[in-house]
Amino acid sequence: MTMPLVLVAVMVVLYACGVYLMLDRSLTRLLLGFLLVGNATNLLLFLMSGSFGGAPIVGERSAEEMSDPLPQAFILTAIVITFGVSAFLLALIYRSWRLAQDQDDTVQDDEADLEITATEALTTVEVTHEALAEAPEFEDEGPNDDGTDEDGRDGRDGDVAVGGVENGEARA
Repeated sequence: MTMPLVLVAVMVVLYACGVYLMLDRSLTRLLLGFLLVGNATNLLLFLMSGSFGGAPIVGERSAEEMSDPLPQAFILTAIVITFGVSAFLLALIYRSWRLAQDQDDTVQDDEADLEITATEALTTVEVTHEALAEAPEFEDEGPNDDGTDEDGRDGRDGDVAVGGVENGEARA
């Protein structure tokens, strides 16, 4: 099998121009370079697929006379991937253009964040294991001055227990 040199030259030029454009910092040139590299890759897969033969489904031919469907599947996959990444790059380009045109879309600093950054140093208190053991888990824990909890119960533990036991007695 002989490869057409014109297609090889076109593929090389597409790769060279695509890589050159992708090395620029502009997102539009990055997109154009990516599209050129994607088309050059499709051309590479097309050229590497080998000689063309008959359709593998139609007719009765030997395996040597049939065309291989795998390179065609690779080319279709490369086209879909190029399309998806191009759509993502277009969305990035549009978003960066919107941010550059409209300054109202910038993120504003919160006042509380500005106060935190204005403080010279944050103070920390060293907590020991003894202090943790002595401190109650919740501030509201325990009975009120009149002996009842916040919800009005008499403050005894075990008012409702698991398994149907209430105040130490089994339910009937």
